[in-house]
Amino acid sequence: MEMNVSNTEEQVVAKKSGGLKPALIIPILFVVGLSIYWFILGNTGNFSPDARIDGASSVAFTDIERSELHPSGTLGIIYMGGVIIPVLITFMLIVLVFAIERAIMLKKAAGQGNLDEFVLNIRKLLNEGNIDEAMEECDKQRGTVGNVVKEGLTSYKALSHDTSMTKEQKMVALNKSIEEATTLEMPMLEKNMMILSTLGTVATLVALLGTVMGMISAFSALGEGGGTPDSAKLSVGISEALINTALGIGTSAVAIIFYNYFTSKIDGLTFKIDEIAMSIQQSFAEHQ
Repeated sequence: MEMNVSNTEEQVVAKKSGGLKPALIIPILFVVGLSIYWFILGNTGNFSPDARIDGASSVAFTDIERSELHPSGTLGIIYMGGVIIPVLITFMLIVLVFAIERAIMLKKAAGQGNLDEFVLNIRKLLNEGNIDEAMEECDKQRGTVGNVVKEGLTSYKALSHDTSMTKEQKMVALNKSIEEATTLEMPMLEKNMMILSTLGTVATLVALLGTVMGMISAFSALGEGGGTPDSAKLSVGISEALINTALGIGTSAVAIIFYNYFTSKIDGLTFKIDEIAMSIQQSFAEHQ
C-alpha cells in the first residue's frame, strides 16, 4: 500500500510538471512585451512628423519628452501610457498564451469522441455487464475521463475475481481506485488556472498604479509655470491615467472570462467522471 501511495504521488508530480512552465514563459513574454512597447508602439510612424525624430527607428531612443510627442494613431496613443504599459502588455500576452494552452489541454482531456455519447455507452455496457467492451470504449475515447473510467473498470474486473475480500471491502477498494485515478488526472486540468485567476485581479491593481502615476503627472503640470498650467504635460498625464485604466480593465476582463470558462469546463469533466463512477459502483454492487 505504501508503494502504491508513493507511485500515485510521483504520478501527480509528473502531471503537474507537464505543459507550459510559467517560470520560463513569463520572462520571455515580458521581453516580448517590452519589444512591442519600444519598437511597435514607439515607432516614429505612429507620431506626427518631427525633424528631431526623422530617421530614428523608435521614439524610445530619442531624448524628446513625451509631452512634446503628438501621436497620430491608436498605437502612438497607447505608447503615451508610460512605463506601466509594457507590464500590462505582458499581462495580456500571459493571459492569451495560457488561455490557449488551457484550451488545448482541456480538449485533450475531453478525449477523442463525443463525451456525452461516451458516458451513455459506458453506462449501457455496465448495465449489460460487458466490462471488456467498456474498457475498449475507454481506449477509443482516451483523455482524462477515459483514463479514470478505465482505471475504475480495471479495478472492477480484478476485484470481481478476488475471493479473499468481502463485498464491503471490494467496494471500498473500488472507490479508492477511482478516487486515486481522479486525483492523478486533476493536476493536468487545473494547472496554470491560478495564473488566470491572479491576473484577473492584479492587472486592475497595476492599471490603478499607472492611473495614479498619470494623475500625479497631471497635477504636477497644473502647479508649474507660476499658476499657468502646461497644457501639453497636463494632457499627457491625463492620457497616461486613462490608457492604463483601459488596458488594465481590458486585461482583467479577458482573464476573468477565460478563468470562468475553463472552470466550467473542468467542472463539466469532473461531473462526467462522478457520473460514470457512480454507475461503476452501482453495477459492481448489483453483480457481486
